Amino acid sequence: MATTDRHAVPLATLALAHALSAAERGLAVIPLSRTKLPALRSPHRDEPDPAPCHGECGRPGHGVYDATTDPRRIRDLFAAAPRATGYGIACGLPPHHLIGVDLDTKSGTDSSSALRELALRHLFTIPDTVVVATPSGGRHVWLSGPPDVVVPNSAGRLAPGIDIRGAGGYLVGPGSRTAQGVYSAVPGTAHLPVAPCPPALLRLLTPPPRVHHPSPAHAGQHGQGLVQFVLAAHEGQRNTRLFWAACRAYESDLGDSLTNALVEAATRTGLTEREARSTVASAARLTQRNDAEA
Repeated sequence: MATTDRHAVPLATLALAHALSAAERGLAVIPLSRTKLPALRSPHRDEPDPAPCHGECGRPGHGVYDATTDPRRIRDLFAAAPRATGYGIACGLPPHHLIGVDLDTKSGTDSSSALRELALRHLFTIPDTVVVATPSGGRHVWLSGPPDVVVPNSAGRLAPGIDIRGAGGYLVGPGSRTAQGVYSAVPGTAHLPVAPCPPALLRLLTPPPRVHHPSPAHAGQHGQGLVQFVLAAHEGQRNTRLFWAACRAYESDLGDSLTNALVEAATRTGLTEREARSTVASAARLTQRNDAEA
């Protein structure tokens, strides 16, 4: 990543330099504040009942949906966020379809050992790849996923202390300065290519495969499983889980019959009904388009 004398250059300029360096590698970025949150406020924040918007309005301030590799667009985003001190890297986007394995230390668990145990149990090896050290002593392991697999965000599902950043999520990029400290690439890994996720690990990160035309009994079980998947969502992964579950429902010919149950589950996790129905509708359009192209 970019290297500059941080004492002589404003933090926002340093963050921009690192973000542009990441974009050269095909990684879509957004400006972040010292709190690790997107630095640009939502343009809809003062609207009494804003409609769900993922950037369709054309204005910045939609979090990870602003992520881009276009240098001009990146400069515009940082110009609109002069207090940015870091940058986020969007996961799940081409060409890398980035998956972040976040080995946390704050929970008091040995997440690195937990990952090694999973690797031994499921017969996979973490390849040489980019690894980022966090200020708290944790590690972010970067892996590349296949373009046809949606890896959802999760917290502690794989093992205690292991969070996954997938579609709709982002990783704090190396060189970012936050209130906790600086994120930096582990020596010897900064210029490595992002390695493919081992197939055995990928299976652990993704829910069960799609099933077409299920029997009535199986349809009920499958539908209930998708609803429970949505209900288990934590803040920051609610839309992603709902979108993934709705895609699986439509792929299994359950979309129309399961819509109300998925929407109700999503509202119980904190989404508004309008947001939930918009997300389900997006999943329906994507699934129908994929079926048409198949």
